[in-house]
Amino acid sequence: MSETETFPRPRLGEPFLLTPGPLTTAYEVKEAMLCDWGSWDGDFRAMTAEVNRRLLAMAGDSTGEFACVPMQGSGSFAVEAMLGTLVPKDGKVLVLANGAYGQRAAQTLRYLGRDHVVIDKGDYLPPLGTEVAAALDADPAISHVMAIHCETSSGILNPVEEISQEVYARGRKLLVDSMSAFGAIPIETGRIRYEAIVASANKCIEGVPGFGFVIARKSELHASQGNSHSLALDLHAQWQYMEQTGQWRYTPPTHVVAAFLKALEIHEAEGGVAGRGARYTANRDVMVGGMRALGFEALLSDKWLSPIIVTFFSPADPAFEFARFYDLMKAEGFVIYPGKLTVVDSFRIGCIGRMDTAVMRGVVDAAGRALSAMGVTDASPPARALEERAKLAA
Repeated sequence: MSETETFPRPRLGEPFLLTPGPLTTAYEVKEAMLCDWGSWDGDFRAMTAEVNRRLLAMAGDSTGEFACVPMQGSGSFAVEAMLGTLVPKDGKVLVLANGAYGQRAAQTLRYLGRDHVVIDKGDYLPPLGTEVAAALDADPAISHVMAIHCETSSGILNPVEEISQEVYARGRKLLVDSMSAFGAIPIETGRIRYEAIVASANKCIEGVPGFGFVIARKSELHASQGNSHSLALDLHAQWQYMEQTGQWRYTPPTHVVAAFLKALEIHEAEGGVAGRGARYTANRDVMVGGMRALGFEALLSDKWLSPIIVTFFSPADPAFEFARFYDLMKAEGFVIYPGKLTVVDSFRIGCIGRMDTAVMRGVVDAAGRALSAMGVTDASPPARALEERAKLAA
């Protein structure tokens, strides 16, 4: 796709969704939902099998060691299914947190009654392999490590490969929440070792919300029978039923599966993970460069910026009000995302979805007009925000 080509604005006057998902989808993906499917019908079973096949290929499973198990619900349903099924009742999990989704994994484990400890790096920094190694050496009871591939509350891309090396050097097992990275950031089974990863339909593959999926070692699934706390979220039972019948155990989101299969076809045509990741990276670079030119400051240093979503400090100028900024951006056709930081005010702009660099230049232009409409003359963040970042990064 050329630098000057613009993705068409979504139909029906929809805005572009600059969020971590749900996100802007191709018209063909929406169109795929116009047909009704029987959940037990052979045609729909074939669609499910094709989705699973394509996802396993995307994960690089060339040996047949892994299975793909889709799970109804949002991504958090699939995360809970993974944790509740693959972590034994007497297991202990080291959760690596640097934002809301690591904290949600810990909260999930509390609900499940699974023993766990947390390394909390705050909003600015990734958990490092050396820190994981020290925690595992200090606590032999830890059986699993839970890592977030891309923490979208800050936009940080965590060093999963480095973490994996330390986990398996110490004989433990790694589970990865790759919700906002799978499909755009490589995480092939032959390059990074893990027992399971989890993602969902409405992120980098650009489907619509309705189900998540866990790609797990078959050996771990076999060993997990009886672990689950839940009937509906029992990943082992879902896997076994699909293996035996080709069907979902309970009513599947048929229209969402049809849309996702179309999204997978578009993903492959774009060049797969490499092609999708390249477009998102270009989106990020154009948008971040333009926002910095307006005076905005990104939360993270360039080293840790993901191509998925970028967090910006809210300006210190008293004329800036996020709610009005949001409304002004939406009026121009761009829906952005509020911040999720604990220390300072911020907002987020996503780079994913059916958008290209021309759209991102439109985002920057709209942000500049919004600042003018509010009377904001300086978009730089409060000094204390920069001081806090420097202190934590030191």
